[in-house]
Amino acid sequence: MQAKAESGTGHRKTLVVTLRDALREQIEAGRYAPGDRLPSEAQLTREFDVSRTVVREAVAALRADRLVEPRQGAGVFVLAPRETVSPPFQKIDYAKISTVLEMLELRTAVEVEAAGLAAQRCSPSQEEVLIDRMQEVDRLAQAGEPTTDADFALHLAIAEASNNPRFGEFLSMIGPSVIPRRALDPDARHEPASGEYLAAISGEHARIVNAILERDEAAAQEAMRNHLKGSQTRYRLLLRGATRTGN
Repeated sequence: MQAKAESGTGHRKTLVVTLRDALREQIEAGRYAPGDRLPSEAQLTREFDVSRTVVREAVAALRADRLVEPRQGAGVFVLAPRETVSPPFQKIDYAKISTVLEMLELRTAVEVEAAGLAAQRCSPSQEEVLIDRMQEVDRLAQAGEPTTDADFALHLAIAEASNNPRFGEFLSMIGPSVIPRRALDPDARHEPASGEYLAAISGEHARIVNAILERDEAAAQEAMRNHLKGSQTRYRLLLRGATRTGN
């Protein structure tokens, strides 16, 4: 009767899945706690009315999911649940100036190198994108419109022009909130910054892009470093002011 019940590979796989899920539910329900030994093959065979082959395959599936661990000569034991590791950059308080400074330091380490690589590797089509993105930031600034999203798009284009996809992935992962004025002012997405500030930023962007277009690696790195260091200086002054006023 047992052989008949399990005839056919497809049916055996169904039995394996059924047993695997049943054991998983028992583990999750606490019937078998971490460190407990599962019943023997013979016991599981009798309890679930399946063959030893089905039991072994179900246990192998649980082992692959890191729910159990076979130990030589001792049996199969339940493992403690793995700790869930949160993705990076998920718990960042952009409302804190100190956090913005931390992110600017990190960006400096990454984007300076990206700018240098862009100067070496940038393709003609990527050059066009850089110019378009830079001009879009300037256009919005002159029109008195918010520039934070366009600013981020320019930095992302520079990272992508490095032709190392990891630089673009990094910026995409941390997202547009890395633009400092947007991070500290939620309304920055909707409200334009001061003309003086945007003029300074425009000049810094132009120096970065022009150095890349001229294939000057050192100048591109220096221009990006000065741009991000300038932002650090501006926000360190804000931090000192907040400290003095107790904010």
